[in-house]
Amino acid sequence: MNKTTKNVRVALKQIPSIDEILKKFPLKSIPLDFYKYHINLTLNEIRLEITKGKKIIDINDHCLKNVKLLKKKLLPNSLKEVINGTGIILHTGLGRAPISKDILIDGIIKNYPYSNLELNLLTGKRDDRNKHISSLLNSLCKTEKTLIVNNNAAAVILMLNSICQNKEVIISRGQLVEIGGSFRIPDIILKSNCKIVEVGTTNKTHLSDYENAISPNTSSILYVHTSNYKIIGFANEIEIKKLAKLAKKYNIPLLVDLGSGTFADFKELGLPFEEIISKYIKSGVDVLTFSGDKLLGGPQAGIITGKKELLNKIFKNPLYRAFRFDKIRLSIMETVLRTYYSDKIIADKNLTIKLFKRNQTDLIKLAKIIISSINTNKYEIKYKKSNVEAGSGSLPTKSIPSIALTINSKNIKTTTLYKNFLGALIPVIGYIKDDIYHIDLKAIPDDQIKTLIKSIIEILS
Repeated sequence: MNKTTKNVRVALKQIPSIDEILKKFPLKSIPLDFYKYHINLTLNEIRLEITKGKKIIDINDHCLKNVKLLKKKLLPNSLKEVINGTGIILHTGLGRAPISKDILIDGIIKNYPYSNLELNLLTGKRDDRNKHISSLLNSLCKTEKTLIVNNNAAAVILMLNSICQNKEVIISRGQLVEIGGSFRIPDIILKSNCKIVEVGTTNKTHLSDYENAISPNTSSILYVHTSNYKIIGFANEIEIKKLAKLAKKYNIPLLVDLGSGTFADFKELGLPFEEIISKYIKSGVDVLTFSGDKLLGGPQAGIITGKKELLNKIFKNPLYRAFRFDKIRLSIMETVLRTYYSDKIIADKNLTIKLFKRNQTDLIKLAKIIISSINTNKYEIKYKKSNVEAGSGSLPTKSIPSIALTINSKNIKTTTLYKNFLGALIPVIGYIKDDIYHIDLKAIPDDQIKTLIKSIIEILS
Protein backbone atom coordinates (compact mmCIF):
# COMPACT_ATOMS: atom_id res chain seq x y z
CA MET A 1 0.00 0.00 0.00
CA ASN A 2 1.56 3.34 -1.06
CA LYS A 3 1.44 6.51 1.04
CA THR A 4 -1.25 8.20 -1.08
CA THR A 5 -3.64 5.25 -0.77
CA LYS A 6 -3.03 5.10 2.98
CA ASN A 7 -3.75 8.83 3.38
CA VAL A 8 -6.99 8.47 1.42
CA ARG A 9 -8.15 5.60 3.66
CA VAL A 10 -7.33 7.59 6.80
CA ALA A 11 -9.22 10.58 5.43
CA LEU A 12 -12.28 8.50 4.49
CA LYS A 13 -12.48 7.10 8.02
CA GLN A 14 -12.88 10.67 9.35
CA ILE A 15 -16.21 11.11 7.55
CA PRO A 16 -18.94 11.04 10.23
CA SER A 17 -21.71 8.44 10.12
CA ILE A 18 -25.28 9.38 9.28
CA ASP A 19 -26.31 8.70 12.90
CA GLU A 20 -23.66 11.16 14.13
CA ILE A 21 -24.92 13.78 11.68
CA LEU A 22 -28.57 13.24 12.69
CA LYS A 23 -27.64 13.87 16.34
CA LYS A 24 -25.93 17.11 15.35
CA PHE A 25 -28.59 18.23 12.84
CA PRO A 26 -31.94 16.60 13.66
CA LEU A 27 -34.75 17.32 11.24
CA LYS A 28 -38.38 16.44 11.93
CA SER A 29 -40.24 18.54 9.35
CA ILE A 30 -39.42 16.30 6.37
CA PRO A 31 -39.41 12.49 5.88
CA LEU A 32 -36.41 10.92 7.64
CA ASP A 33 -35.52 8.58 4.75
CA PHE A 34 -35.61 11.54 2.34
CA TYR A 35 -33.18 13.42 4.63
CA LYS A 36 -30.89 10.37 4.97
CA TYR A 37 -30.91 9.85 1.20
CA HIS A 38 -29.59 13.35 0.56
CA ILE A 39 -27.05 13.16 3.41
CA ASN A 40 -25.72 10.01 1.75
CA LEU A 41 -25.43 11.81 -1.59
CA THR A 42 -23.56 14.67 0.09
CA LEU A 43 -21.14 12.33 1.87
CA ASN A 44 -20.56 10.37 -1.36
CA GLU A 45 -19.57 13.61 -3.11
CA ILE A 46 -17.07 14.32 -0.32
CA ARG A 47 -15.69 10.76 -0.58
CA LEU A 48 -15.19 11.32 -4.32
CA GLU A 49 -13.35 14.59 -3.65
CA ILE A 50 -11.02 12.81 -1.21
CA THR A 51 -10.28 9.89 -3.56
CA LYS A 52 -9.46 12.40 -6.33
CA GLY A 53 -6.82 13.93 -4.07
CA LYS A 54 -8.54 17.02 -2.70
CA LYS A 55 -6.98 18.11 0.59
CA ILE A 56 -9.53 18.92 3.30
CA ILE A 57 -8.06 20.24 6.57
CA ASP A 58 -10.94 19.26 8.88
CA ILE A 59 -13.01 16.54 7.18
CA ASN A 60 -15.56 16.20 9.99
CA ASP A 61 -16.19 19.96 10.03
CA HIS A 62 -16.34 20.03 6.20
CA CYS A 63 -19.02 17.30 6.22
CA LEU A 64 -21.10 19.04 8.88
CA LYS A 65 -20.97 22.38 7.03
CA ASN A 66 -22.15 20.70 3.83
CA VAL A 67 -25.03 18.96 5.64
CA LYS A 68 -26.01 22.26 7.27
CA LEU A 69 -26.33 23.81 3.79
CA LEU A 70 -28.23 20.72 2.64
CA LYS A 71 -30.70 21.08 5.51
CA LYS A 72 -31.58 24.64 4.40
CA LYS A 73 -32.02 23.42 0.84
CA LEU A 74 -34.36 20.54 1.77
CA LEU A 75 -36.70 22.46 4.11
CA PRO A 76 -38.78 24.26 1.45
CA ASN A 77 -40.71 22.36 -1.22
CA SER A 78 -38.90 21.90 -4.53
CA LEU A 79 -41.83 23.29 -6.53
CA LYS A 80 -42.13 27.02 -5.89
CA GLU A 81 -43.43 30.32 -7.21
CA VAL A 82 -41.25 31.95 -9.86
CA ILE A 83 -41.48 35.15 -11.90
CA ASN A 84 -41.64 34.54 -15.64
CA GLY A 85 -39.46 37.26 -17.15
CA THR A 86 -39.02 35.47 -20.48
CA GLY A 87 -42.10 37.08 -22.02
CA ILE A 88 -43.32 33.64 -23.12
CA ILE A 89 -46.81 33.27 -21.63
CA LEU A 90 -47.18 29.54 -22.43
CA HIS A 91 -43.72 28.57 -21.18
CA THR A 92 -43.49 24.76 -21.00
CA GLY A 93 -40.71 24.80 -18.40
CA LEU A 94 -42.73 27.11 -16.17
CA GLY A 95 -46.02 25.19 -16.34
CA ARG A 96 -47.53 26.50 -19.59
CA ALA A 97 -50.81 28.42 -19.21
CA PRO A 98 -50.84 30.66 -16.13
CA ILE A 99 -54.00 30.32 -14.04
CA SER A 100 -55.31 33.02 -11.72
CA LYS A 101 -54.85 32.56 -7.99
CA ASP A 102 -58.61 32.78 -7.36
CA ILE A 103 -59.36 29.95 -9.80
CA LEU A 104 -56.57 27.75 -8.40
CA ILE A 105 -57.74 28.19 -4.80
CA ASP A 106 -61.38 27.72 -5.75
CA GLY A 107 -60.51 24.48 -7.56
CA ILE A 108 -58.96 23.05 -4.39
CA ILE A 109 -61.67 24.27 -2.01
CA LYS A 110 -64.44 22.72 -4.10
CA ASN A 111 -62.79 19.33 -3.49
CA TYR A 112 -62.29 19.67 0.27
CA PRO A 113 -62.72 17.26 1.92
CA TYR A 114 -64.86 15.48 -0.70
CA SER A 115 -66.77 16.40 -3.85
CA ASN A 116 -69.47 14.90 -6.05
CA LEU A 117 -66.80 13.91 -8.58
CA GLU A 118 -68.50 10.69 -9.71
CA LEU A 119 -71.79 10.89 -7.84
CA ASN A 120 -75.13 11.98 -9.28
CA LEU A 121 -76.72 14.12 -6.54
CA LEU A 122 -80.20 13.60 -8.00
CA THR A 123 -80.10 9.80 -7.93
CA GLY A 124 -77.33 9.09 -5.42
CA LYS A 125 -75.77 6.71 -7.95
CA ARG A 126 -72.31 6.51 -9.53
CA ASP A 127 -71.82 8.78 -12.54
CA ASP A 128 -69.13 9.83 -15.04
CA ARG A 129 -66.78 12.65 -14.00
CA ASN A 130 -67.00 14.17 -17.50
CA LYS A 131 -70.57 15.31 -16.72
CA HIS A 132 -69.23 18.37 -14.86
CA ILE A 133 -67.77 19.92 -18.00
CA SER A 134 -69.09 17.93 -20.98
CA SER A 135 -72.00 20.27 -21.74
CA LEU A 136 -69.70 23.29 -21.35
CA LEU A 137 -67.23 21.84 -23.83
CA ASN A 138 -69.96 20.63 -26.22
CA SER A 139 -71.46 24.12 -26.39
CA LEU A 140 -68.09 25.87 -26.82
CA CYS A 141 -66.85 23.39 -29.46
CA LYS A 142 -70.27 23.09 -31.14
CA THR A 143 -70.04 19.29 -30.99
CA GLU A 144 -72.13 16.29 -29.90
CA LYS A 145 -69.84 14.84 -27.25
CA THR A 146 -66.55 15.68 -25.48
CA LEU A 147 -64.13 13.78 -23.25
CA ILE A 148 -61.24 15.14 -21.24
CA VAL A 149 -58.03 13.26 -20.41
CA ASN A 150 -54.60 13.88 -18.88
CA ASN A 151 -52.95 15.67 -21.83
CA ASN A 152 -53.12 15.99 -25.60
CA ALA A 153 -50.67 13.14 -26.18
CA ALA A 154 -53.06 10.85 -24.30
CA ALA A 155 -55.97 12.29 -26.29
CA VAL A 156 -54.31 11.50 -29.63
CA ILE A 157 -53.34 7.95 -28.60
CA LEU A 158 -56.83 7.28 -27.26
CA MET A 159 -58.49 8.64 -30.41
CA LEU A 160 -56.30 6.61 -32.78
CA ASN A 161 -56.36 3.40 -30.74
CA SER A 162 -60.16 3.50 -30.41
CA ILE A 163 -61.00 4.33 -34.03
CA CYS A 164 -58.06 3.05 -36.09
CA GLN A 165 -56.53 0.04 -34.28
CA ASN A 166 -54.92 -2.50 -36.66
CA LYS A 167 -55.88 -0.37 -39.64
CA GLU A 168 -54.30 2.26 -41.87
CA VAL A 169 -54.10 5.96 -41.00
CA ILE A 170 -53.43 8.33 -43.90
CA ILE A 171 -51.30 11.38 -43.09
CA SER A 172 -49.30 13.94 -45.07
CA ARG A 173 -45.51 13.66 -44.80
CA GLY A 174 -45.48 17.37 -43.99
CA GLN A 175 -47.38 16.64 -40.78
CA LEU A 176 -45.17 13.87 -39.36
CA VAL A 177 -43.88 16.30 -36.77
CA GLU A 178 -42.13 16.21 -33.43
CA ILE A 179 -43.82 18.51 -30.92
CA GLY A 180 -41.27 18.65 -28.09
CA GLY A 181 -40.50 16.14 -25.36
CA SER A 182 -40.07 13.34 -27.93
CA PHE A 183 -43.76 13.54 -28.89
CA ARG A 184 -43.42 12.32 -32.46
CA ILE A 185 -46.53 11.75 -34.54
CA PRO A 186 -45.14 8.62 -36.31
CA ASP A 187 -44.31 7.05 -32.92
CA ILE A 188 -47.72 7.97 -31.51
CA ILE A 189 -49.51 6.37 -34.48
CA LEU A 190 -47.49 3.15 -34.11
CA LYS A 191 -47.99 3.05 -30.32
CA SER A 192 -51.73 3.33 -31.01
CA ASN A 193 -51.48 0.03 -32.95
CA CYS A 194 -52.13 1.68 -36.29
CA LYS A 195 -50.33 1.53 -39.63
CA ILE A 196 -48.99 4.80 -41.06
CA VAL A 197 -49.70 5.53 -44.71
CA GLU A 198 -47.61 8.56 -45.67
CA VAL A 199 -48.74 10.68 -48.62
CA GLY A 200 -47.33 13.66 -50.49
CA THR A 201 -43.99 15.24 -49.68
CA THR A 202 -42.62 17.36 -46.84
CA ASN A 203 -43.61 20.62 -48.52
CA LYS A 204 -46.44 19.63 -50.87
CA THR A 205 -49.41 17.31 -50.51
CA HIS A 206 -52.33 17.27 -52.92
CA LEU A 207 -55.88 16.00 -52.49
CA SER A 208 -55.19 13.28 -55.07
CA ASP A 209 -52.38 11.95 -52.83
CA TYR A 210 -54.94 11.29 -50.09
CA GLU A 211 -57.50 9.79 -52.46
CA ASN A 212 -55.00 7.47 -54.15
CA ALA A 213 -53.95 6.09 -50.74
CA ILE A 214 -57.47 5.11 -49.63
CA SER A 215 -57.92 1.32 -49.46
CA PRO A 216 -60.35 -1.17 -47.86
CA ASN A 217 -58.07 -1.13 -44.78
CA THR A 218 -58.15 2.66 -44.39
CA SER A 219 -59.55 3.67 -41.00
CA SER A 220 -59.19 7.46 -41.19
CA ILE A 221 -57.47 10.52 -42.54
CA LEU A 222 -55.39 12.23 -39.85
CA TYR A 223 -54.65 15.95 -40.06
CA VAL A 224 -52.02 17.27 -37.63
CA HIS A 225 -51.70 20.99 -37.05
CA THR A 226 -47.98 21.77 -37.34
CA SER A 227 -48.10 23.84 -34.20
CA ASN A 228 -44.39 24.54 -33.72
CA TYR A 229 -43.30 25.44 -37.26
CA LYS A 230 -44.58 26.56 -40.65
CA ILE A 231 -43.46 25.60 -44.15
CA ILE A 232 -43.43 28.71 -46.34
CA GLY A 233 -42.58 29.27 -49.98
CA PHE A 234 -43.08 26.39 -52.43
CA ALA A 235 -45.64 24.53 -50.31
CA ASN A 236 -49.16 23.20 -50.40
CA GLU A 237 -51.48 21.90 -47.72
CA ILE A 238 -55.06 20.76 -48.23
CA GLU A 239 -57.85 22.74 -46.57
CA ILE A 240 -59.83 20.98 -43.85
CA LYS A 241 -63.07 21.43 -45.82
CA LYS A 242 -61.67 19.55 -48.82
CA LEU A 243 -60.29 16.75 -46.65
CA ALA A 244 -63.65 16.47 -44.88
CA LYS A 245 -65.47 16.21 -48.21
CA LEU A 246 -63.07 13.46 -49.35
CA ALA A 247 -63.42 11.56 -46.06
CA LYS A 248 -67.22 11.73 -46.34
CA LYS A 249 -67.09 10.47 -49.94
CA TYR A 250 -65.35 7.29 -48.78
CA ASN A 251 -67.21 7.06 -45.46
CA ILE A 252 -64.09 7.32 -43.30
CA PRO A 253 -63.62 9.75 -40.38
CA LEU A 254 -61.45 12.85 -40.55
CA LEU A 255 -59.43 13.11 -37.34
CA VAL A 256 -57.60 16.30 -36.36
CA ASP A 257 -54.86 16.84 -33.78
CA LEU A 258 -55.07 20.59 -33.36
CA GLY A 259 -52.47 20.77 -30.60
CA SER A 260 -53.29 24.24 -29.30
CA GLY A 261 -56.98 25.07 -29.55
CA THR A 262 -58.86 28.21 -28.59
CA PHE A 263 -62.43 29.41 -28.05
CA ALA A 264 -61.39 33.07 -28.32
CA ASP A 265 -61.53 35.16 -31.47
CA PHE A 266 -57.90 36.29 -31.28
CA LYS A 267 -58.27 38.66 -34.22
CA GLU A 268 -61.09 40.55 -32.45
CA LEU A 269 -58.94 40.73 -29.31
CA GLY A 270 -56.11 42.35 -31.27
CA LEU A 271 -53.95 39.21 -31.15
CA PRO A 272 -52.29 37.05 -33.86
CA PHE A 273 -54.96 35.11 -35.74
CA GLU A 274 -55.78 31.56 -34.72
CA GLU A 275 -58.88 29.70 -35.96
CA ILE A 276 -61.36 28.87 -33.19
CA ILE A 277 -62.25 25.23 -32.55
CA SER A 278 -65.87 25.46 -33.67
CA LYS A 279 -64.74 26.57 -37.16
CA TYR A 280 -62.81 23.29 -37.57
CA ILE A 281 -65.90 21.33 -36.51
CA LYS A 282 -68.06 23.34 -38.91
CA SER A 283 -65.61 22.44 -41.69
CA GLY A 284 -66.52 18.77 -41.27
CA VAL A 285 -64.03 17.34 -38.76
CA ASP A 286 -65.34 14.16 -37.11
CA VAL A 287 -63.05 14.06 -34.04
CA LEU A 288 -60.67 16.76 -32.88
CA THR A 289 -58.11 16.84 -30.06
CA PHE A 290 -56.39 19.84 -28.43
CA SER A 291 -54.57 20.91 -25.27
CA GLY A 292 -56.25 22.55 -22.31
CA ASP A 293 -53.12 24.27 -21.00
CA LYS A 294 -52.14 26.33 -24.03
CA LEU A 295 -54.26 29.06 -25.66
CA LEU A 296 -57.31 27.88 -23.71
CA GLY A 297 -55.71 29.02 -20.44
CA GLY A 298 -56.54 25.97 -18.33
CA PRO A 299 -54.66 23.22 -16.49
CA GLN A 300 -52.85 20.37 -18.25
CA ALA A 301 -55.47 18.48 -20.24
CA GLY A 302 -56.23 16.74 -23.50
CA ILE A 303 -59.68 17.41 -24.91
CA ILE A 304 -61.34 15.05 -27.41
CA THR A 305 -64.48 16.35 -29.09
CA GLY A 306 -66.65 15.43 -32.06
CA LYS A 307 -69.34 13.05 -33.20
CA LYS A 308 -71.13 11.07 -30.51
CA GLU A 309 -70.82 7.70 -32.27
CA LEU A 310 -67.01 7.96 -32.40
CA LEU A 311 -66.67 9.51 -28.94
CA ASN A 312 -68.67 6.60 -27.47
CA LYS A 313 -66.06 4.19 -28.91
CA ILE A 314 -63.31 6.25 -27.31
CA PHE A 315 -65.15 6.32 -23.97
CA LYS A 316 -65.40 2.50 -23.94
CA ASN A 317 -61.66 2.04 -24.54
CA PRO A 318 -59.95 0.64 -21.38
CA LEU A 319 -57.17 3.20 -21.92
CA TYR A 320 -59.64 5.98 -21.18
CA ARG A 321 -59.56 5.12 -17.47
CA ALA A 322 -55.74 5.11 -17.52
CA PHE A 323 -55.68 8.59 -19.08
CA ARG A 324 -58.61 10.16 -17.24
CA PHE A 325 -58.59 13.59 -15.63
CA ASP A 326 -58.13 14.21 -11.88
CA LYS A 327 -60.58 16.04 -9.60
CA ILE A 328 -58.53 19.19 -8.89
CA ARG A 329 -57.84 19.96 -12.54
CA LEU A 330 -61.43 19.12 -13.45
CA SER A 331 -62.68 21.73 -11.00
CA ILE A 332 -60.19 24.32 -12.26
CA MET A 333 -61.05 23.56 -15.88
CA GLU A 334 -64.78 24.03 -15.28
CA THR A 335 -64.18 27.55 -13.92
CA VAL A 336 -61.77 28.41 -16.75
CA LEU A 337 -64.33 27.31 -19.36
CA ARG A 338 -66.96 29.50 -17.69
CA THR A 339 -64.79 32.58 -18.41
CA TYR A 340 -65.67 32.31 -22.11
CA TYR A 341 -68.86 34.37 -22.16
CA SER A 342 -68.43 34.51 -25.95
CA ASP A 343 -65.55 34.24 -28.41
CA LYS A 344 -65.03 38.00 -28.06
CA ILE A 345 -65.79 38.49 -24.35
CA ILE A 346 -63.57 36.53 -21.94
CA ALA A 347 -63.50 37.30 -18.22
CA ASP A 348 -60.29 38.70 -16.71
CA LYS A 349 -60.23 35.66 -14.41
CA ASN A 350 -58.80 33.87 -17.44
CA LEU A 351 -55.23 34.99 -16.73
CA THR A 352 -53.76 33.59 -19.94
CA ILE A 353 -56.08 35.62 -22.17
CA LYS A 354 -55.69 38.67 -19.92
CA LEU A 355 -51.89 38.56 -20.31
CA PHE A 356 -52.14 38.09 -24.08
CA LYS A 357 -54.43 41.15 -24.30
CA ARG A 358 -52.07 43.51 -22.43
CA ASN A 359 -50.48 45.96 -24.89
CA GLN A 360 -47.19 47.83 -24.88
CA THR A 361 -48.79 50.98 -23.41
CA ASP A 362 -49.96 48.98 -20.36
CA LEU A 363 -46.54 47.37 -20.01
CA ILE A 364 -44.67 50.69 -20.26
CA LYS A 365 -46.67 51.94 -17.26
CA LEU A 366 -45.59 48.86 -15.29
CA ALA A 367 -41.98 49.34 -16.38
CA LYS A 368 -41.97 52.94 -15.13
CA ILE A 369 -43.43 51.90 -11.77
CA ILE A 370 -40.75 49.22 -11.36
CA ILE A 371 -37.82 51.46 -12.34
CA SER A 372 -39.00 54.32 -10.08
CA SER A 373 -39.17 51.88 -7.14
CA ILE A 374 -35.52 50.84 -7.44
CA ASN A 375 -32.72 53.07 -6.17
CA THR A 376 -29.30 51.97 -7.39
CA ASN A 377 -26.16 53.62 -8.77
CA LYS A 378 -24.39 50.34 -9.53
CA TYR A 379 -26.75 49.23 -12.29
CA GLU A 380 -28.29 50.83 -15.35
CA ILE A 381 -31.99 49.94 -15.52
CA LYS A 382 -34.06 50.88 -18.57
CA TYR A 383 -36.98 49.56 -20.56
CA LYS A 384 -37.23 48.81 -24.27
CA LYS A 385 -39.69 47.46 -26.81
CA SER A 386 -39.46 43.73 -27.39
CA ASN A 387 -41.15 40.92 -29.29
CA VAL A 388 -42.07 37.59 -27.70
CA GLU A 389 -43.56 34.25 -28.73
CA ALA A 390 -46.74 32.70 -27.33
CA GLY A 391 -44.85 29.51 -26.38
CA SER A 392 -45.60 25.76 -26.32
CA GLY A 393 -45.79 25.68 -30.11
CA SER A 394 -48.81 28.02 -30.14
CA LEU A 395 -49.08 30.75 -32.78
CA PRO A 396 -45.85 29.70 -34.56
CA THR A 397 -43.98 32.38 -36.53
CA LYS A 398 -46.12 35.07 -34.87
CA SER A 399 -44.36 37.66 -32.70
CA ILE A 400 -46.22 39.58 -30.01
CA PRO A 401 -45.21 43.15 -29.04
CA SER A 402 -44.00 43.55 -25.45
CA ILE A 403 -41.80 45.61 -23.12
CA ALA A 404 -38.66 44.37 -21.38
CA LEU A 405 -36.57 45.77 -18.54
CA THR A 406 -32.82 45.78 -19.22
CA ILE A 407 -30.30 45.60 -16.37
CA ASN A 408 -26.66 46.29 -17.05
CA SER A 409 -23.53 46.65 -14.93
CA LYS A 410 -19.87 47.28 -15.75
CA ASN A 411 -18.73 45.40 -12.66
CA ILE A 412 -20.84 42.23 -12.79
CA LYS A 413 -20.96 39.73 -15.64
CA THR A 414 -24.35 39.29 -17.31
CA THR A 415 -24.18 35.52 -16.74
CA THR A 416 -23.59 36.12 -13.02
CA LEU A 417 -26.58 38.48 -12.92
CA TYR A 418 -28.72 35.82 -14.62
CA LYS A 419 -27.70 33.19 -12.04
CA ASN A 420 -28.24 35.60 -9.13
CA PHE A 421 -31.82 36.21 -10.23
CA LEU A 422 -32.38 32.45 -10.46
CA GLY A 423 -31.22 32.21 -6.85
CA ALA A 424 -33.51 34.97 -5.52
CA LEU A 425 -35.96 34.19 -2.73
CA ILE A 426 -38.64 34.35 -5.43
CA PRO A 427 -36.63 33.33 -8.50
CA VAL A 428 -36.81 35.54 -11.61
CA ILE A 429 -36.43 33.75 -14.96
CA GLY A 430 -35.06 36.34 -17.37
CA TYR A 431 -32.85 36.03 -20.44
CA ILE A 432 -29.62 37.39 -21.90
CA LYS A 433 -29.58 39.22 -25.23
CA ASP A 434 -26.68 41.26 -26.65
CA ASP A 435 -24.83 40.63 -23.37
CA ILE A 436 -27.54 42.49 -21.42
CA TYR A 437 -29.88 40.92 -18.87
CA HIS A 438 -33.59 41.24 -19.76
CA ILE A 439 -36.78 40.81 -17.75
CA ASP A 440 -39.73 40.85 -20.13
CA LEU A 441 -43.01 42.04 -18.58
CA LYS A 442 -45.51 40.37 -20.93
CA ALA A 443 -45.98 37.20 -18.84
CA ILE A 444 -45.82 38.81 -15.37
CA PRO A 445 -49.28 39.30 -13.79
CA ASP A 446 -50.07 42.62 -12.10
CA ASP A 447 -50.16 41.04 -8.64
CA GLN A 448 -46.55 39.83 -9.07
CA ILE A 449 -45.11 43.27 -9.79
CA LYS A 450 -44.44 44.08 -6.10
CA THR A 451 -42.76 40.69 -5.74
CA LEU A 452 -40.64 41.42 -8.82
CA ILE A 453 -39.56 44.77 -7.36
CA LYS A 454 -38.53 43.04 -4.10
CA SER A 455 -36.56 40.42 -6.04
CA ILE A 456 -34.76 43.08 -8.09
CA ILE A 457 -33.88 45.07 -4.95
CA GLU A 458 -32.71 41.85 -3.25
CA ILE A 459 -30.31 41.03 -6.11
CA LEU A 460 -29.11 44.55 -6.90
CA SER A 461 -28.57 45.75 -3.33
